[in-house]
Amino acid sequence: MIKWFPAIANEGKKFSILIPSWNNLEMLKLCISSIEKNSKFPHQIIIHINEGTDGTLEWVKKMGFDHTYSTVNVGVCWALNACRALVKTEYIVFLNDDMYMLPNWDLELWNEINRIGHKFFFLSCTSIEPRVSPHPGILAPFDFGNSLENFREADLLKSYDTIKGNDWSGATWPPNIVHKDVWDLIGGYSIEYFPGLYSDPDFSMKLFEAGVRYFKGVDKSRAYHFGSKSTKRLKMNKGSKQFLNKWGITSASFSKFFLKRGQPYEGEINVDYSNPGLKKAEAKSFLKRIWWSLSGSGRISGPNSK
Repeated sequence: MIKWFPAIANEGKKFSILIPSWNNLEMLKLCISSIEKNSKFPHQIIIHINEGTDGTLEWVKKMGFDHTYSTVNVGVCWALNACRALVKTEYIVFLNDDMYMLPNWDLELWNEINRIGHKFFFLSCTSIEPRVSPHPGILAPFDFGNSLENFREADLLKSYDTIKGNDWSGATWPPNIVHKDVWDLIGGYSIEYFPGLYSDPDFSMKLFEAGVRYFKGVDKSRAYHFGSKSTKRLKMNKGSKQFLNKWGITSASFSKFFLKRGQPYEGEINVDYSNPGLKKAEAKSFLKRIWWSLSGSGRISGPNSK
C-alpha cells in the first residue's frame, strides 16, 4: 500500500522533482543538497520512500518534503506515478537518488523550454559518469568518485563545464523533464516493467506514439551520476523482452532509428522508414519475438536450455 504525505507550502516553485529512493539515505541527502545548492530556481521536491528502514522516512518527515511511502519496494514506475499526485507545478523532473545536479542545470532546461514554445517535448540533462559507458550522449569516463566516500565534489564543481560535449538527440533516461499534461496524456510510467528496467525507453516510445518529436539532451544542463546501485540488490525484470513484445521492435532499434539517441541534435525526429537498416532491424525484431514465443512455450529449446 502506498500512502501520500503532501507538504503545506509549495508556492513559487518552478519544477516538481520526483525522486524514488530505496534505503539510500546518505546518497539521497547528497542529491537533495545538490539541488538546493546548484539550482537557479526553487523547486518542489517529492520523494517516494521504498521501505525507508535506514532512517529515510524519519529524515524526509523532519525535512518537510512532499513524499509518498510504501512499506515494501514497489519499484520505479509505481513510485513515480504515486508522486505525480502531489505535483504542484507545470513541469515534472525525474531524478535518481544517486545523481548530483550541477550548477544551473535547471536554468538551462528552462531556457530550452522557452525556446521550444510548446508542451510536446522531452528533455534530458547530460550525465557525467565515472566509468566507460556504452550509451552515446553520456560524458564518460570522468571519474570524480563512485561513492560517497571518494566523491570529489570540489574538483567536479571546478571542471564539470570544461568537459566537451554537445546537444544530443534521443532523451530517455533521467534526469529528464516533461510537461505534466503530456505525462498525463500517456499515463506516466508503465507498471508492467516492475521493478523498472526498460521503463525509460518505454516512456519515450509512448511519447513518440502520442506525437512528440522533440527529444533532446541538453548539453549545458549537467548532472553527475554515480551509477545504479539499487539494481544490484534485487532481481530485475526482463525489460528488453517486455519492450519487444509490447512495441514489436527492440529497444535498441527504437533508440537508434527513431530517437537517434546520442547523435548530435539536428532538430525534431524525422524517421526514415525506407532506411534499409530500419527494415532489417524490424525483421530481426519479428524473428526474435517468434523465437521467444516458441522457446517460452517449450516447443523449441531456448539458448540456455539443457
